[in-house]
Amino acid sequence: MEEEIETPRDPKPCGPLEEYRIPDYVLRPDAQQVLVDHAPQCPVLVFINSKSGGQLGSSLIKTYRELLNEAQVIDLSEEAPDKVLQRLYVNVERLKMEGDILAVQIWRTMRLIVAGGDGTASWLLGVVSDLKLSHPPPIATVPLGTGNNLPFSFGWGKKNPSTDQEAVKLFLGLVKHAKEIKIDSWHLILRMRAPKEGPCEPIAPLELPHSLHAFHRVSSGDSHDVEGYHTFRGGFWNYFSMG
Repeated sequence: MEEEIETPRDPKPCGPLEEYRIPDYVLRPDAQQVLVDHAPQCPVLVFINSKSGGQLGSSLIKTYRELLNEAQVIDLSEEAPDKVLQRLYVNVERLKMEGDILAVQIWRTMRLIVAGGDGTASWLLGVVSDLKLSHPPPIATVPLGTGNNLPFSFGWGKKNPSTDQEAVKLFLGLVKHAKEIKIDSWHLILRMRAPKEGPCEPIAPLELPHSLHAFHRVSSGDSHDVEGYHTFRGGFWNYFSMG
């Protein structure tokens, strides 16, 4: 007689936080598929710059990982957001083709949270724009830098947050009920004069600020290429969610 193996069920977190939780198998293609009783109402993927806000970044990562699935809380000092999102969306497309209803619901309702300074927020906004996703998720920002102009402009405040569990639960509630709005997407041309002596190569891309991460050097045959200059093409931002 053949034995039938039952698909394991996803362990439930304490309290109402399962409404924000994304199962491992949706996040990672190598994770075992599990049965989930209900789709999360507001699945979130959290990106935190652990180097922002003094020790606040590391403390915030710890709290979010205590409350959510550890795999859905990404330390930006360890993994870049474009790699995370590419892996997630490729995996979700596979699950959708296999008829996974939960993956479809998460794809439709997922929201991103980014905690860091203005440069970190610009980095994630640029990545989402670059990926040209068919259904780009809205983005909420946790003010964790010095100026915090972006989160302040969109209603998330300017003061660095508390990192205890109650403060994080409160912020997640704000994200759940936030209104989605569109913002402008800018496409820019950046030119730097090429030196007449010394190395002719410009600053390496990895040394550029995060806010300029999306800039790519144009080819010599591009209409925007100008002799004697290094020319870069780039763009910023797509969607945002507002408190």
